[in-house]
Amino acid sequence: MAKKLFTAGVINATPFNNRAMVAPMTRISASETGVPGEIVQRYYASFARGGFGGVISEGLYVDQAWSQTYAFQPGIVTDEQVEGWRKVVDAVKSQGAVFIAQLIHGGALSQANIYRRSTVGPSAVQPVGQQLGFYHGQGDYALPEAMSEEQIQQAISAFAASAARAVNAAGFDGVEIHSANGYLLDQFLTDYTNQRTDRWGGDIEARLGLTLAVIKAVRAQIGPDAILGVRISQGKVNDFHHKWKEGKAGAAKVFALLQAAGVDYIHVTEYQAWKPAFSDGEQTFAAIAREAAPDTVLVVNGGLDTGDLAEEQLEQGADFVAIGKAALANHDWPTRVAEKAPLRALPENVLSPVANIKPDEV
Repeated sequence: MAKKLFTAGVINATPFNNRAMVAPMTRISASETGVPGEIVQRYYASFARGGFGGVISEGLYVDQAWSQTYAFQPGIVTDEQVEGWRKVVDAVKSQGAVFIAQLIHGGALSQANIYRRSTVGPSAVQPVGQQLGFYHGQGDYALPEAMSEEQIQQAISAFAASAARAVNAAGFDGVEIHSANGYLLDQFLTDYTNQRTDRWGGDIEARLGLTLAVIKAVRAQIGPDAILGVRISQGKVNDFHHKWKEGKAGAAKVFALLQAAGVDYIHVTEYQAWKPAFSDGEQTFAAIAREAAPDTVLVVNGGLDTGDLAEEQLEQGADFVAIGKAALANHDWPTRVAEKAPLRALPENVLSPVANIKPDEV
């Protein structure tokens, strides 16, 4: 048995049975109006039953304006959505797992939004790449409208209000702010998508400003005891190989500022977490985060399909690991790893919302 993977952990006084979390993964399995139903309940509960100590939800959109990112994506805005999530939360927590809601704003990468035909972003910059076909997108991304100060403040308020709904009404143990993978907060952080000349643009510290403002507003709404995390990446769903131009120094500044902002954990994700973050250095993204934010819980994600790879990250300074595609193929990944049982291969239809819910897992 792995040495650290199956030891108990804690984030902001909330205990976890082990160090294995389910990574947030878009499943496009809610109703058209963003309400999670029985399929979503079965899906998330199966991970808890399979032995994961913590589960992070797919990204939940936060307003009825520009935040919806994909068709059939769940929200945490309406009473009906909140009630749907309350049932999912009850199903997960009844199995002994901690459940964290990830909050997202699609920004310029929004596709199939039922509330708006247009998109917004930090600047009127055409996103690279094309919409994601497996999430019902087609063709080029729309040219976004540069957000006004009023729209920025509305987005901050939407994150905060949705965080309060997630924790106080739906019963989640906490929230994770999605500031990664090319979505709105990451668009502000990224140099080529943020060409603003006001306080929200400029150097990497200024570009992180919107994420920091969201963190502050969310904490004010959920209080000191609920878990508050943030997800950070370099690569994006539409620009997979992107690297921060500021390199290690910029990354260290970002992680230090996030720690100073008072998040309970930083969730870093790379395609392969064990590889160097930058071509001119040997440190991984996680190692830079650990060095720059030594007092904050570190969650590491990225290709950690096996127990050995996960354990390696924990031995090198991670506090938790987040398992993605391997968890889709093995909702009982922790149990299989603990028992040294073979892991299922990733099926071809892994993107189907219910393809990986086996009869013995529901």
